[in-house]
Amino acid sequence: MNKSTFKISKMDCPSEEQMIRMKLESYAEVKYLDFDIPNRKLEVYHVDDIKAIQMSIASLKLGDSFEGTTEAEPPVMEDQSKQKRILWWVLGINFGFFVIEMTTGWISGSMGLIADSLDMLADSIVYALSLFAVGGAISRKKKVAKFSGYFQMALATLGFVEVLRRFFSDTETPLFQWMIIVSIFALVGNLISLWLINKTKSKEAHMQASAIFTSNDIIVNGGVIAAGILVYFLNSKWPDLVIGGIVFTFVMRGAIRILKLSK
Repeated sequence: MNKSTFKISKMDCPSEEQMIRMKLESYAEVKYLDFDIPNRKLEVYHVDDIKAIQMSIASLKLGDSFEGTTEAEPPVMEDQSKQKRILWWVLGINFGFFVIEMTTGWISGSMGLIADSLDMLADSIVYALSLFAVGGAISRKKKVAKFSGYFQMALATLGFVEVLRRFFSDTETPLFQWMIIVSIFALVGNLISLWLINKTKSKEAHMQASAIFTSNDIIVNGGVIAAGILVYFLNSKWPDLVIGGIVFTFVMRGAIRILKLSK
C-alpha cells in the first residue's frame, strides 16, 4: 500500500476536513485518510495511482501541494463505538443549549444569546457530520450538509435583519441578567463537551476538529458574557447588538462552508 502526503494550507477548521473526506471517500483505491489539522497535513493511504486523487483535492482549491508518495501500512483504526458515544453526548449538549439560548434570547430581547444559540446549532451540525464520518455513507452526509447549510444560512440572514431593525429602531435594552446567567451555563456545557472529546484522546481528524470548534465556542460564550456586563454598566443595547452581529457573521461563514460539503 502507498501513502501520499499533501500539504493543505487552507485546512484550518472542521469544514475543510469534511470537504476533503467526502470528496475522496468515493474512491475505491482510497483505504484510509489521516488528517493533521494543526499542521495542515493530509496523508492518503491508497492503492494504484495517485493522479485522480490529486486532481480531486486540487479541485477544492484549498491551497494543496503534493509532497510525495512512499510505501506504508495504514494505522490501526481506533474504537469507533467510543467515538460515537462521546459525539452523541456532545451533540445532545450543543443542541440542548441551542434550544435554551434561542428561547431565552427571545424572552430577554438579547441578539447575543440568539446568535450564540445559532452558533451552538452550527456545532450540532458539525458533530452530526462527524457521527456520519464514523462509518456513515457519503450520500447521506451530503444530504444532511445541504439541508443544514441552507437552514443555517436562512437563520443567520434573519438574525442580521433583526440586528439592523433593532439598530435603527427604538427597542428596549436586553435583560443583561439572562445574557450572563444563560451564557455561563452554555460555557459550562462547552467545557464539559471539550472534556469529553479530549477524554477519548483520539487522533481522528473529525474528533480533533470537534475539539477546535468547541474551543472557539468557549470564546464566543465569553464574548456574550462580556456584552451582558457592558449592557449593565452602560445601560445600552449596543454591546448586545455588536456581539450578535459578530456571531451571526461566524454562523453565516459556517453555513457557507457546510454547503460546500454537499457539492
